[in-house]
Amino acid sequence: MSIKRWLGNLSQEKIVLLITVTLFVTFSVSLNGFIGANNILALLRNVAVLGILGLGMLIVVLGRGIDLSMVAIMAISVAWTIQLVGEGTPLGLALAMGYGFALAMSCISGTLVAYAEIPAIFATLAMGTFVYGFGRAHLITGTDVVYLPASFGWASQIGQGQLWGIPIPIILAVCLAFVVFLFLRFSKHGWNTYNIGDNTPAARVTGIPVRPTMVMQYMMSGTAAYLAGLITATAVQSMNTRIVNSNMIYDVILIVVLGGVSLSGGRGNVRNVIVGTLLIGVLVNGMTIMDIQYTIQNVIKSLILLLAIISDSIINPRDEQTGQQGDI
Repeated sequence: MSIKRWLGNLSQEKIVLLITVTLFVTFSVSLNGFIGANNILALLRNVAVLGILGLGMLIVVLGRGIDLSMVAIMAISVAWTIQLVGEGTPLGLALAMGYGFALAMSCISGTLVAYAEIPAIFATLAMGTFVYGFGRAHLITGTDVVYLPASFGWASQIGQGQLWGIPIPIILAVCLAFVVFLFLRFSKHGWNTYNIGDNTPAARVTGIPVRPTMVMQYMMSGTAAYLAGLITATAVQSMNTRIVNSNMIYDVILIVVLGGVSLSGGRGNVRNVIVGTLLIGVLVNGMTIMDIQYTIQNVIKSLILLLAIISDSIINPRDEQTGQQGDI
């Protein structure tokens, strides 16, 4: 195979995978303790939450949307759940109420995008601000951090427990990835999601229920956010609501776009999210061992994202049709 043909077969996903393997080998050789089993499990455990959020974002982005309210929904719904349990509410009921709140807020976001036709970036940005403000004023009062009570019981193992020596967060992330893969690959709603993202007017003409499907996508994103929040809170025995003001939502978008999912919709899969998540996991773990400052880490992640997008644009130039669709 000629070099030109080999380059022509490359994609952004393959480029990112190649960078990931290169970094992994480099860190394994140069950093003490990186290749150890404990460090690898810690690496995977640390990115499990990011990967779960990325899977939720994937479903929304495939439908040509974006959800900037995920972290706010994650923080407030889980913090409220913890507070309810601490006040004496039975664990099962508290979990149901917290999850119901996450679904309700996501449903409102989806309704604003699908039926009111407000651009997703503005609708979800506003919803994120609303959820955080409403939660702090009416649900979580008096503190930024809500601590896990002893009565949280078996649910505390979600973030801390192990099964067959593997941390439960990793198992949950893998299971969710498999479920999302099955949903997108084999379900009618999954195919509808791709069709809506590829060409929304054509999807309407062919009889696809575009608006209900879009609402469902945001509710699935809310489900992923709640699960990620439970893992986060039970891992550190608390939920800090100030995480809403962090760069976490940008990291979620980073792993989705970095892996090769198109922000113009209709192109991408679970594998793209996994590749993007692994790159960020390897990179951050290596930089942490090297004691690189957090702000510098953000700069490096941004540069790698830019490099991956530029490389893909050069190797796989956009044609006239994708250019008209605004493909990144």
